[in-house]
Amino acid sequence: MKRILIVEDDKTIAALEKDYLEIYGFQADVVSDGKKALSQALSEEYDLLILDLMLPGLSGYEICKAVREEKEVPILMVTARSDSIDKIRGLGLGADDYISKPFDPMELMARVRAHLGRYERLKGTDRQENVSFGRVTIDTKGRKVYLEGQELKFPKKEYELLLFLAMNPNMVFTKEQLLNQIWGYEAMGDSATVTVHINRIREKIEKDSNHPKYIETIWGAGYRLNM
Repeated sequence: MKRILIVEDDKTIAALEKDYLEIYGFQADVVSDGKKALSQALSEEYDLLILDLMLPGLSGYEICKAVREEKEVPILMVTARSDSIDKIRGLGLGADDYISKPFDPMELMARVRAHLGRYERLKGTDRQENVSFGRVTIDTKGRKVYLEGQELKFPKKEYELLLFLAMNPNMVFTKEQLLNQIWGYEAMGDSATVTVHINRIREKIEKDSNHPKYIETIWGAGYRLNM
């Protein structure tokens, strides 16, 4: 049974999330305090985190950053704010997805199942051992990325996006195609998610992220990894 940690200080919302998760066969734990949530997320094994942003003790941003430094668990952020900057900040810290309050519980369940399924498929896929282009090498067995032999820190979604592009070189993909391929949903997504992750990847592998050599923007079409 998949274990999910709900980090939410609104008791009504937390109870709703827990009820729906349990109906769909998940084990759900609820924590309302940020510090306790971080300790529990790091000390116990969870398959996914549902993380509110505004919490007592520690913010969802702080929890997301700390967890992402230690674990490759999917993180779904829940926010009452609709500002794009808050969403972009969360994605930039390593969150896999976000959903705004108020939300449809069925949409939440769809996203939870999509991320769990995609993560399991990625872990279980038997890929070739290494994929290389330019100064970059991707170790698909160890799920690591190296730049001229130096290991880089790559959160899960950044890794998945880079690997997908590297496995399909010289092909142009729209933001919507990448969103569907990596995040596993289409209509629910925001193409800004892709832009944020592309920019963060460029900052790590390009000599000049403002004039990228590897991941090229094809204006009006999408992105292409040149190999």
